[in-house]
Amino acid sequence: MKRGPALMILALTALLFAVFFLYPAGTVVKQAFIRPSDGAFTWDFLAAVFRNDVYREGLWNALVLGLASTAVTLLVAFPMALAAHRHDFFGKRVLGALVLVPMILPPFVGAVGIKQMLGVEGALNALLIRCGLMDAAMPHDWLAHGRFAGIVLMNALHLYPILYLNIAAALSNLDPAMEQAAENLGASPWRRFRRVTLPLAMPGVFAGASVVFIWAFTELGVPLVFDFGRVAPVQIYDGIKGLDKNPVPYALTTILLVVAAVIFAGSKMILGRSAQGSAPRPKGRSTASRARGWKAVACPLLFLGVFLAASLPHCGVVLLSLSERWYGSVLPQHLTLRHYIEALGNGLVVPSIENSLVYASAATGVAAVIGLAAAWVVVRSNLRFRNALDAMLMLPLAVPGLVMAFGYLALSQEGKPFHFLVGPGGTPFFLLVAAYAIRRMPYILRSAVAGLQQSNPALEEAAASLGATPLRMLRRVAIPLIGANLAAGSILAFAFAMLEVSDSLILAQQAQHYPITKAIYSLLSTLGNGTELAAALGVWSMAFLSVAIIGATVLGGKRGGVFKL
Repeated sequence: MKRGPALMILALTALLFAVFFLYPAGTVVKQAFIRPSDGAFTWDFLAAVFRNDVYREGLWNALVLGLASTAVTLLVAFPMALAAHRHDFFGKRVLGALVLVPMILPPFVGAVGIKQMLGVEGALNALLIRCGLMDAAMPHDWLAHGRFAGIVLMNALHLYPILYLNIAAALSNLDPAMEQAAENLGASPWRRFRRVTLPLAMPGVFAGASVVFIWAFTELGVPLVFDFGRVAPVQIYDGIKGLDKNPVPYALTTILLVVAAVIFAGSKMILGRSAQGSAPRPKGRSTASRARGWKAVACPLLFLGVFLAASLPHCGVVLLSLSERWYGSVLPQHLTLRHYIEALGNGLVVPSIENSLVYASAATGVAAVIGLAAAWVVVRSNLRFRNALDAMLMLPLAVPGLVMAFGYLALSQEGKPFHFLVGPGGTPFFLLVAAYAIRRMPYILRSAVAGLQQSNPALEEAAASLGATPLRMLRRVAIPLIGANLAAGSILAFAFAMLEVSDSLILAQQAQHYPITKAIYSLLSTLGNGTELAAALGVWSMAFLSVAIIGATVLGGKRGGVFKL
């Protein structure tokens, strides 16, 4: 790639990124230290957070939720990745594909199903009463005493695929000679794992664990559904209405951002100093041995057990959407499709689907153009700063969506720089498109980079030597060669934009502009059958995301590694 166009793309991409990512994040930080009355610098708002017992408890709960969720996720994901790496067993291919099941449902929608099961008159108590393990006159309130554990469980069941896929990728890159040498020297399986396998797999562990922690630490939807208000993200959400008079939510958001940035930077620093983090891919391939004896049973049971546990929220949502009455019984007493039909006539449902389709389509188009251009500079140019551009565009994975949504909300108020993004009638179209595009661009960037690295640049050079313009070469040669990778990343970006939680809940304030996730949350508080209608909309979302993830996997999952972070 010629230096001139590469420099232009680099400068334009950096400018857009600075305006729509760094500026909103920086605004949140700035507002936490500026006194509204005179614009003077102050530590008062930050100090007020740590002096206030409620805010301090919210931060502590968020931190413990993040750590506990990451630990439980690791306990689930690592044994599965290790079993898949070392052994072939019955149904391995199918069970490995089922690992992605949790990704087809936003965690806060799954929390609706779990809440139905764990309520005082829920399915679990009904089962225990039927089995004689609980007194019907004194049912246990699992949610009242176990909200915290329930949130950790929901986070772990939703996020373990991120860790599993990253650890599996790290294990697949290990040089088999290392483990074989340890085995030949008499090391036991446990010692071999502790002294060889685990240290070599740490890049995958850190890469996945940092993302899992940041996600769980700043999770908004699940605590909202579980009515767990004593956590920082919910406290920030509750402070939106008085944002112009109370700067404390800015201070809370800044603290979340700093913690997330420290975790992300720390993981990068550890990986950078680790010899394994930059080790070249080995020429040899590790071969999985056929599982025998108890391992032949334990391996598929491990995968199947995790799959069944991870499917509980999905089953709860589906059953709730089909239930005419589900109260005090293990399963719904009567099934009906009425809620799906009524949802189509609800004033929120159909418009929210249309809104999400428009928002997500526009955002994916923007992200695809910028991501492809940036990937071209990263792979095909020799600019000194191309690796910095790559790292910069991956930063949205490390910055909580709550922070970005809060920044966009603050900047879109009357008289603020982003107010021009608010359309007629207060429509948040441009705000949501910008927020979705920035947050989902890493998926397209990684997919495009992987495709360009695997395609032969000689074909592009041949087209250029025959007189093809850069645009014609891109359209006729380059894009067809990486089409599967680009499509896979775009499908994921589109699907996750459709079901984005933080941006949707915060930036869409009027009912006619609600995307799907805001409509689901709004329906949950509606009297009557609002919960069942929300579950029906959740099932539609689940079906849509299933198709998207299957398509992304078929098109580029194996070659492009679009699920690896």
